[in-house]
Amino acid sequence: MSNSGSLQALGRLLRYARGYRRTIIAATGCSVINKLFDIAPEILIGVAIDVVVNQERSFVARLGFESAHSQIVMLGILTFLIWAGESVFEYLYQILWRNLAQRLQADLRQDAYEHVQRLDMGFFESHSTGGLVATMNDDVNQLERFLDGGANSMVQVAVTVVAVGAVFVVLSPLIALLAFTPIPLILWGAFVFQRKAAPLYANVREKVGVLSSRLSNNLQGIATIKSFTAESREAARLSADSEAYVEANRQAIRISSAFIPVIRMAILTGFLATFTVGGMMAIRGDLNVGAYGVLVFLTQRLLWPLTGLAQVIDLFERAMASTRRILDLIATPIRVADDGDQSLPQPVRGAVNFNDVSFHYPGTGAGIDQVSLQVEAGRTLALVGATGSGKSTLIKLLLRFHDPDSGEVYLDGMAVKQLRQSELRQAIGLVSQDVYLFEGSIRDNIAYARPDAGDDEVIAAARTAEAWDFIERLPEGLDTLVGERGVRLSGGQRQRLSLARALLKDPPVLVLDEATSAVDNETEAAIQRSLARIGSERTVIMIAHRLSTIVHADDILVMEHGRVVEQGNHEQLLAVNGRYAAQWRVQTGDLVMPTTA
Repeated sequence: MSNSGSLQALGRLLRYARGYRRTIIAATGCSVINKLFDIAPEILIGVAIDVVVNQERSFVARLGFESAHSQIVMLGILTFLIWAGESVFEYLYQILWRNLAQRLQADLRQDAYEHVQRLDMGFFESHSTGGLVATMNDDVNQLERFLDGGANSMVQVAVTVVAVGAVFVVLSPLIALLAFTPIPLILWGAFVFQRKAAPLYANVREKVGVLSSRLSNNLQGIATIKSFTAESREAARLSADSEAYVEANRQAIRISSAFIPVIRMAILTGFLATFTVGGMMAIRGDLNVGAYGVLVFLTQRLLWPLTGLAQVIDLFERAMASTRRILDLIATPIRVADDGDQSLPQPVRGAVNFNDVSFHYPGTGAGIDQVSLQVEAGRTLALVGATGSGKSTLIKLLLRFHDPDSGEVYLDGMAVKQLRQSELRQAIGLVSQDVYLFEGSIRDNIAYARPDAGDDEVIAAARTAEAWDFIERLPEGLDTLVGERGVRLSGGQRQRLSLARALLKDPPVLVLDEATSAVDNETEAAIQRSLARIGSERTVIMIAHRLSTIVHADDILVMEHGRVVEQGNHEQLLAVNGRYAAQWRVQTGDLVMPTTA
C-alpha cells in the first residue's frame, strides 16, 4: 500500500461526505482559530518580558499604553480574552468534529447495510458473515475514532507550522531558518512511517475480519462444537486467529514506536539552535529580549506537537485502511439490479414458467441446464432429486436471488427481470428448510410478513400452519420469546412458525423448500392437510426428499445434474418405472416392481 493509496482513500471519503462539506469547513475553521488562540499566550509572554525590561520603550508603549502599569493591565485583559476565545472554539470544534464523526459513521454503516441488502445471494455465498460485520462495525468505528480526534490534530499541526513560522520570519529570519531545519526531516520520517505502516494496518484490518468471522461462526455453531466435544480444538483455532491479529498489530506498533524517538532528536536540534543562537543575538543586542522569549517558547510550541504526529498518522492509517474496506463494500457491483419497472397484472394468478433456463454458480459450475417447465395458476408442482440436482436453484431464480445465464423466468407471463423486485417477492411466500426466526416473540415472527396484522389474523395463520396448538400451550402464548434464531423452540415448531409467517403474507405463489423435513409424522400429516386446503387457492411449488409429502401434487419433476429427467404425476411416474419409482420403492420398502398397463 503506497502513500497515494491512503490519499486516494481520503479523497474517496471526502467525496462520500460532500453532503457534510459545510460542517467539515466549520469544524476545520474552529480548529484553526482555536490553535491561533492557543499559540498567542507564548507571544504575550514575550511581550510581557519586553514590558518589564523596556517599560516606556516597549512594543506595547508604541501602541499608546505609555505606563508600565497600563501595559500590564492591557496584557491581562488580552490574556483573558485569548484564553476565553480558545475555550469557546475548543468547545465548538469538539462539538462539530464529534457530531460529524457520529453522523458520518452512522451514514456509512446504514449505506453499507442497505447496499449489502441489494446484493445477490452469490455475494453472501462467497463472503463470511463475520467479515461483513467487522467491516460495518469495527471499520466504521475505526474511522469514527480518527474523526473524533485525529482530524483536528492534523489541522492544528499544519496551522502551528504556518502560524509559528510566520512569527519567526517576522522576528528573526535567521532563527526561523534554524528552527525549521528539522521539519523536513520530521516530514520525511512521517512519510516513511506512513509508507511502511499503510500495508501493515491493511493487514490488521484483514485479521480483524478473520477473527470476527471465526467468533461469529463458532457462536452460531456452538451446539455442533459441543456435540463433537471440539471446544479445545475451536479454542485453539480462535487462539491462532487472535495471535495472528496480535502479531499484525505488533508489526505496526514496532514501526510507530520507532518514529517518536527519531523525531524527538530532530526536535532537540531545532530547539538548541533557537536557544543558543537566539540567546547570543539577545546578548549582543541584535535581538529584543522579549522577542527572544517569544522565539524560545514558540520553538517548543512548534516542534513538540510534532512528536504526536506518529499517533496522528497511526490513527490516519488505521482509518484509511478501514475507509477502503467500507467504501469498497459500498462500491460492490449489484449483479441482480432492481431495475425492473413493470407491475404484475392484477389480481396475480401465480402462473410460473421457466423457458430454457440455464444458470451456473461461479467457481463450482453447479447449477441447471436448459430447464423448461410450466406451472399453471392454482396447481401444485413438486421438485424431487438428489442434493445438488438444481431444485433450490430454480427457486432462487424465481425469487430473482440470481439472474439466469440464459433463458427467461416468467410470472403470469411477465419476465421477472422486468418486474420490481419488491412486487415480485411480495407475490411469493418462501418456507425454507433452513428456518430463520428473528429474536423476539412468536407474534413478532409470524407478523413479520405483515407488521400491521392483528392478533386474529396471526392466530388464523398459525391455525392453518398447525402451529396454534403448541403456541396455545405455552405459558405466554404469542408473547413467548423464541430466542436468537428461535433456539428455544424445536425444529418442527420453528418450521410451523415459518409456514404461518408465509401464509399470513397470503401470497399467490407458495414455495416450500423441504418445509416438512424437521417435523414428525403426525405434524407432517397435519401440514399436508393444511397444504391441501391452501393449495386450491394458490400456486404451490414444493421441494421434497420425502416422496410421501408430494403424492398429491398435480405435477412432479425429477431432476438430476441440473436437468429435468422425468415429469408427470405420482401414478404416471410409478408407471414409467424410472428414477422416481426407484426412489419410491426405497422410501416405502416396496421392492415389488410395479406392473405397467
